[in-house]
Amino acid sequence: MTKKVSIIGAGAVGATLAHRVLESGIADVVLLDIFKNIALGKAMDLSDASAVVAHERTIIGTDDYKDIESSDIVVITAGLPRKPGMTRDELISKNAGIIKDVALKVKTHAPKSIIIVVTNPLDVMTYLTYKITGFSKNRVIGMAGLLDGSRFIYLIASALGVPRSSVETYVLGSHGDTMVPLISKTKVDGKPVTEVMDKAKLQAIVKRTCDRGAEIVSLFGSGSAFYSPSAAVFKMIESILKDKKETVAASAYLEGEYGLNDLYIGVPCKIGKDGIEKIVEFDISADEKAALARSAEAIKVLNKLLQ
Repeated sequence: MTKKVSIIGAGAVGATLAHRVLESGIADVVLLDIFKNIALGKAMDLSDASAVVAHERTIIGTDDYKDIESSDIVVITAGLPRKPGMTRDELISKNAGIIKDVALKVKTHAPKSIIIVVTNPLDVMTYLTYKITGFSKNRVIGMAGLLDGSRFIYLIASALGVPRSSVETYVLGSHGDTMVPLISKTKVDGKPVTEVMDKAKLQAIVKRTCDRGAEIVSLFGSGSAFYSPSAAVFKMIESILKDKKETVAASAYLEGEYGLNDLYIGVPCKIGKDGIEKIVEFDISADEKAALARSAEAIKVLNKLLQ
């Protein structure tokens, strides 16, 4: 049976994700946006490429939520992007209203779907989506840690002049300034990163990883990263639709794991056909536990603003 992925928001992340999903052949796509003509135009443009790249998947552009019915996955990218100097946190009041409206419509028209949230501030908007939809916690996922981990890997590999495939790591915590790259779980060719890189250089890379999104925003002048976020969402979609059960960092609802409760935060998750099938609890260092707790407190402060 043909799989269906609906993408809410036809901006740069949404359209680039649609491109990836279509050309992979993994699913048909619905691209939905309040600006119907933008969604229609991008859907036409992507359709016109189908013969050249030889896929038989379909995409429709629309502003009608009835078109998302029977979706296997709904990806929410809708919302305002950050502008230079704007923090993710400042987006809350603007994007919360958008997410409430979208979440209610997804609940109505695609009640059996798995939702992946991309809108910032990520952990807060995922929590809001979970509360508004009433979906089970495994079916509402935030995309962040996978992206932050990819950024961390790229910067480490570049600094050391090694293949990116030789670096493994996880980034937990908030998708923001308090993210927690797990140094204790970071390896290069199987060796602890602390054995192949000095502490000062490693800390500089950690800081640049935390600031990477803002660095890109400042260069663009308007809008934010889209190639890398869409790649991270695609990997999650693939793990769900192919039931790959890969362990990746994602924003998940915690009920005691890592000593945290009632919030969405980035943790290692096994992702398969049912969404988040297991939260993996790593044995992390005392410093990392403390940093994760600080990150959780920062998220909870923002969650309170939703009320």
